[in-house]
Amino acid sequence: MKSFQNLILLQNLYRLKALGFDYTDPFYVNEKSTHEEPKTLNELSQNISSCHLCDLSKSRQQSMSGYGNPNAELMIVDFSVSMSDDSNNGYYSGRSGESLTNMIEKVIGLKTDDVYFTHAIKCKPLNSNVPSASEWDSCKSYLFTQIDFVKPKVIVTLGEEAYFKLTSEESDFQNVRGHVIDFKKYKLIPIYHPQFLLRNPELKRITLNDLKTIKSCL
Repeated sequence: MKSFQNLILLQNLYRLKALGFDYTDPFYVNEKSTHEEPKTLNELSQNISSCHLCDLSKSRQQSMSGYGNPNAELMIVDFSVSMSDDSNNGYYSGRSGESLTNMIEKVIGLKTDDVYFTHAIKCKPLNSNVPSASEWDSCKSYLFTQIDFVKPKVIVTLGEEAYFKLTSEESDFQNVRGHVIDFKKYKLIPIYHPQFLLRNPELKRITLNDLKTIKSCL
């Protein structure tokens, strides 16, 4: 069974559970049914916005499906949605957002409208907890499908968790940060998260060099 059909099956099971069912006989997804894999980025975004595959759907105000240029050469992947983003229905609000905008526009030399932004986990975590492995399992096919639709030249991950989830690597982040990594058909460059840089301003000079590396790959 295709991975996206598995998502549809899980979604139906969660709906049954929400209705109070403790058990249901096995049923099968008809490959010719209307629940088909999305053919466009917009269709995928609609699926993400109505997703109920995990408990995060119970606490969110909305899922953050991603936004920006669907043909972007640069794709930025954060780990999870912040409480501020969820409340404002906007990406990278506050000081962290200002820092990221400055990185993109003043150093890399792009407009934010030229970039595609998304998260590995599409909903804000429950009670600000770290998202669980099962919650990542519910989201990961969305992220990889987004990457396949956008086909960026460069993927930038913000912080350790986004890099580890995307690549399934468990290496020391300091050994990969700022390096150009071949990831499938793309160039992947992990950098510090803007929020981390606000708490550790002495690392901004290092990140400046990482941003110049990103610019050179575009």
